[in-house]
Amino acid sequence: MDSDVIARHGLGTAPLGGLYTEVTDCDASDTLRAALDAGIRYFDTAPLYGHGLAELRLGSALRSSGLARSAYQVSTKVGRVLVPGADPHTAFRGVPPVRPQFDFSADGVRRSIEESLDRLSLDHIDLALVHDPDQHEAEALSSAFPTLMKLRDEGIIRAIGVGMNQVEMLTRFAAKANDIGLEYALVAGRWTLLDRSAGAEHGLLDTCHTRGVAVIVGGVFNSGVLANPSDTATFDYSPVAPHVLQTALQMARVCESFGVDLTSAALQFPWRHEGVSSVIVGARSVGEVQANHRRTGTDAAVPEALWAALDAVLRGDVR
Repeated sequence: MDSDVIARHGLGTAPLGGLYTEVTDCDASDTLRAALDAGIRYFDTAPLYGHGLAELRLGSALRSSGLARSAYQVSTKVGRVLVPGADPHTAFRGVPPVRPQFDFSADGVRRSIEESLDRLSLDHIDLALVHDPDQHEAEALSSAFPTLMKLRDEGIIRAIGVGMNQVEMLTRFAAKANDIGLEYALVAGRWTLLDRSAGAEHGLLDTCHTRGVAVIVGGVFNSGVLANPSDTATFDYSPVAPHVLQTALQMARVCESFGVDLTSAALQFPWRHEGVSSVIVGARSVGEVQANHRRTGTDAAVPEALWAALDAVLRGDVR
């Protein structure tokens, strides 16, 4: 799958699986319809999201859209299978009585893809991503990636990727791209206004660029603080630390001085590296989809001088 085919902006479906707050079927359907109406044609999902609920809802929306299968792209993930039983520690609300269980084995990967195809009502997956192999690097290399290469040869998936919230292991995978069939790296929360660790610090973006691995950026708001910096905000899914909040608030003030809101800057920041091919943003309502769409349009361009000013804030040069 050519990275140029995937739209620059995609919709992440974790919120539609009830991440932290339950979402009704109706609201999920309306949100997906708003995304389609806005021209979004790339959708990222996973069995983890809502314990299958996000895939079911996405599949239903795509079926009712009337779009040809070639008109949109779907990425889903492997590394977790759904097994019977509730998960008392899940971050998802309103989920069915199944729980995710790590499984990077060949059988687990095939089962995951087959069940995702069923929930999505699709005959192939555009992009299959090895999902969060943080504690399973060896098995991902020995089983998950080779199995995905076979599935790609069989036409069941079109491209192979890996998605994580850390950059060190992603960089190691990217360095092995030719050996493991890696075409895409989805990095979440590590290439944002507040966290640049995917950049020069660890070299993920440069490694991907030189190895021909397209980069998909997620988590551009660092789980919320860059969308609404406040005492109740979260940074990487935990309560925001005071010094991080102060940096975000300073960035918001600098953005305001340029006539740009912080959310727009956060959405557009990833494009500062040439290796980025797509940005995915989650949404749980029609309003969020429409607001994010406006903030990524050509009328919402960020002045070049603002980037330098925000870099200065991150270095601590602006108080």
